[in-house]
Amino acid sequence: MDVSVNTGIIIAGGAGFIGSHLVRHFFASGRHVLVLDNLCRGREAHIKDMLGDGRLTFANINIEDTDRLTRIMGEFHTSHPVDVLWHMAANSDIPAGIADPDIDLRDTFMTTHSLLTAMRRIGLVRIAFASSSAVYGDHGPDTPLREDTGPLLPISSYGAMKLASEASVSAATEHFLERSWVFRFPNVVGVPATHGVILDFIRRLKTDPRKLDVLGDGTQRKAYLHVDELVAAMLFVVERSTARRNCFNIGPLDDGVTVRSIAEDVVASVAPDAAIAYGQEPRGWVGDVPRFSYDVGSLAALGFTPRLGSRDAVRRAIDEIARQEGA
Repeated sequence: MDVSVNTGIIIAGGAGFIGSHLVRHFFASGRHVLVLDNLCRGREAHIKDMLGDGRLTFANINIEDTDRLTRIMGEFHTSHPVDVLWHMAANSDIPAGIADPDIDLRDTFMTTHSLLTAMRRIGLVRIAFASSSAVYGDHGPDTPLREDTGPLLPISSYGAMKLASEASVSAATEHFLERSWVFRFPNVVGVPATHGVILDFIRRLKTDPRKLDVLGDGTQRKAYLHVDELVAAMLFVVERSTARRNCFNIGPLDDGVTVRSIAEDVVASVAPDAAIAYGQEPRGWVGDVPRFSYDVGSLAALGFTPRLGSRDAVRRAIDEIARQEGA
């Protein structure tokens, strides 16, 4: 890719957990970066130290405002030709989307629709999209989830709107996009943490260091990847995978760790005397996929292997998030 000093990158959701890591990567490489974020999950503080530099432009915008979005993106693209738009914007609170599906419609799917519309209007032809393992639905713990696994039957509105977004990206690739990359994430951990089981546990223990209440019976088992390795994997794929449509599971090589294991590690780190109280159900909430097997063979075949397994990624994230929260 062209990495000349005038080259631009657009990152939707760039003030969020994962997006802010991408911002730092491209900023450090000398790129001009446009961050689009409505700050529903992101925080301006995540990128504040770069805002004084003329190479970073931040637009606090409701991305579904397509006309304003088109104007902002078009002006930036004219000044700093953009080779890839990175779409990291979404509602990441799955239970909130179950309670009110309009949240996922607005913050997950409509952002995708508006970004694709603006891209078509101004002539951007490459998109890298953050999707999710939630698009698969619940196939049980013994069915390895590969990129060609089907049928895709998501059980949360979050997963449904991610799948609808994938479909829109695919259709746009047939219509006007030159290339698209779809990344199906596992559970991603690290800082700056804005949500997730580790942050939730640490905040509960700060409120009451004597007891940790856990949603579900603790047997839920999922794959966890540190955000640094997720970003490295995405960048690797965009550089190396050059089909018109590209779809990759990203995750560790193992089958994950249990919620019980995470709870015990958090307690040991933050409040060693706390008692852990588990629920009765085998899942944490409606729409939760309690156990699944994630196949990352396509990523490995391309040449990328994460260094950290799920347990090490979680333990590293516990230390990082505990410092973030002053625990």
